[in-house]
Amino acid sequence: MTDQPKFLAVFLGSPDSPAMARWNALAEDERNRRQQAGMAAWHGWVERHQASIVVMGGPLGSTLRVSTMGVTPTHNALSAFTIVAADTQETAAALFEDHPHFAIFPGDAVEVMPIRPVPGAG
Repeated sequence: MTDQPKFLAVFLGSPDSPAMARWNALAEDERNRRQQAGMAAWHGWVERHQASIVVMGGPLGSTLRVSTMGVTPTHNALSAFTIVAADTQETAAALFEDHPHFAIFPGDAVEVMPIRPVPGAG
């Protein structure tokens, strides 16, 4: 794999967002049509950026929060992740401009952050 820096892309989506409300208000056949078109566009995005994708990642399920208070169910806006390689964070972020996650689906955004080495490790 590449020696380029790695970046975590976190897909965000809120079940209470206006975009999700509009999506849910669609007739079922229209929502299914858009979902099929969105998945085709997502697969196209993967094909175009395959050389940059380090870990495809995928959708995220429900969340458990672990703290000194124990383990409890919680909610957040995290909906999926992907790891990409790029020369800079800006280059990595540009891979997600107009991504189907929010261009077709009712996702809110994609946040891209560097994956840094663990201090003192290897």
